[in-house]
Amino acid sequence: MFTPINFRFTAEEVFYILDHSDARWFIYGEEFSGLIEKIRARLSKVEHFIVCGASVSPSTLAYEACLKEPPAQEPEVFLSEKDACELMYTSGTTGKPKGALLTHENLLWNLFNTILGREEREGESSIVIGPLYHTAALNNHFLTRVAMAGTSILIKHFDPVKVMETIEKENVTVISGAPAAYHLLLSLPPGRYDTRSITKCTTGASILPNETKERLIQFFPNLSGIYDVYRCTEASPSIAILKAEDSSKKRECVGRAVPFLEVRIVDDQDRDLPVGEVGEVICRGPNVMKGYYKDEEATREVLRGGWLHTGDLARRDEEGFLYIVDRKKDMIISGGENIYPREIEEVLFNHPKIEEAAVIGVPDPLWGESVKAIIVLKRGETMTEEEVIEYCKGHLASYKKPKWVEFMEGLPRNPSGKVLKTLLRGTREQRHFQKDETS
Repeated sequence: MFTPINFRFTAEEVFYILDHSDARWFIYGEEFSGLIEKIRARLSKVEHFIVCGASVSPSTLAYEACLKEPPAQEPEVFLSEKDACELMYTSGTTGKPKGALLTHENLLWNLFNTILGREEREGESSIVIGPLYHTAALNNHFLTRVAMAGTSILIKHFDPVKVMETIEKENVTVISGAPAAYHLLLSLPPGRYDTRSITKCTTGASILPNETKERLIQFFPNLSGIYDVYRCTEASPSIAILKAEDSSKKRECVGRAVPFLEVRIVDDQDRDLPVGEVGEVICRGPNVMKGYYKDEEATREVLRGGWLHTGDLARRDEEGFLYIVDRKKDMIISGGENIYPREIEEVLFNHPKIEEAAVIGVPDPLWGESVKAIIVLKRGETMTEEEVIEYCKGHLASYKKPKWVEFMEGLPRNPSGKVLKTLLRGTREQRHFQKDETS
């Protein structure tokens, strides 16, 4: 069973994934050796450390050497479609990541859904901007190219200029990325690169505005279609796809359900809602995960009644097209990355000067959303915005740290004591200044 880890995680975040997943083999690049040494002594479950690179300690295996000395015989491991294939970690409202168990069957049916929904063709060449610890990049893009006898070109670190140079050099035909990536590409001077090879764009994570689609059509002159994909890790990940033929007609839309998946819009009692009414998206099909690893309670909750409850709010039109309205969960999507406020709040709660904290997403024209922290300080304490951001930077992956900080005397709450984040979102003050996103 394969478990990819976000390379932007801190040592503590990496330790949690390795320990919770019961990993026995751990493969990492030599550039992460310093980070791994911080937690290595505590990784009692890991039996073999394998490093990709030249720096190898006596207790670490070299990846290339392992390839040169394969076992003499095939391992006696018999697999079925129902066996787990991937353990993909996705955060929840508790702030701790949950491991979604995806089977070989899940991945196979997701491939069928993706190939049919995105109208994939044999032999296409795709540049994959997203990292492979995401199900979208791994299962929808990379594995699709494998299945369709195509080529995947992976980008280690996103750089708009590097992406365009690669497209020009490799004659890439398909580009896949979050809206934030397309916004950065479109900020480059027009006409500098040969973009005629691109015939298809796919996107997800958040809605790609129609204005951006129109600019992409001009930017890639031979573009035949843009495909919007609505997905979640627990569905391996495809749920709905807006095909190219409907892309310009259906604004703010994520398309129809993929071919081999049932999708419903329901109320809080899981009763179907009529066309046009907003409710939660639930789905059922062979691409839906087996459950959460070592978390039976969360599995029962999210798969109650045999349906995956996505936590997303949407409506459906008369033709069966879905429109995502909001999220029940407070997840923030910034540059294609899922960020969970509760995790950041727990870090803030541990600061000796902070009494209370609430984290919300605020609109960002480049990244889709940015993180904003609302802070209530303990009596007599003082902090600056920069101090809060630096503190978070030391405890979280860089993309999770707040870009905006606001100090309040108290947080609005309902009678039961729950923080009213809807009120915070509705009354927030927008301040416009640029932050450094590269650190």
